[in-house]
Formats: sequence, C-alpha cells, structure tokens
Amino acid sequence: MSVRPETTPNPNAIKFTTDKMIFQGDDSISVKPGETSEHAIMNDLLDITGVDNVFGYQNFITVNKGFDVEWEELTPKVKAVFEQHGY
Repeated sequence: MSVRPETTPNPNAIKFTTDKMIFQGDDSISVKPGETSEHAIMNDLLDITGVDNVFGYQNFITVNKGFDVEWEELTPKVKAVFEQHGY
C-alpha cells in the first residue's frame, strides 16, 4: 500500500491518503489531545510528538501539527504509523 501526503490550504495540516479504506461508513472521526478513539491508528498518530489533532474519513487522515514542528521531521513518523497499521 502507498500513503500519499497531500498539502492542504492550511500549512499546519497534511492529508495522508491511502489506496485502502481506513474507516467504513459515512462518519468522520476527529481526535484531539486528551481524547481517544476506537481506531488505534488515530491514537497512535496523536501520540507522535508534534501532532496536534487528527481527522479521518474513509481512505484518508488529515494530520494537524503544532506551530513549532516541521513537516520534514513529522512526515516520516506519520508514514511509519500508517505502515504499522498495514497501509
């Protein structure tokens, strides 16, 4: 599987899209600091230092970072979590 990072209008958010469905149904999932999700991938992404919140729907997850973190540092860690979950 491949994970494709895509820029968004928000410079602090990147959309990570996969070829495989991550979330079934038509409901989106949003997880903020201090919250947990029934979806382990969302919790694992939020555990990465520098990740502020995550939003998922069907075959993508948008990761929002803190202002003091660079995407060059964060993107490989995010991709590694996707790989650990089989994407």
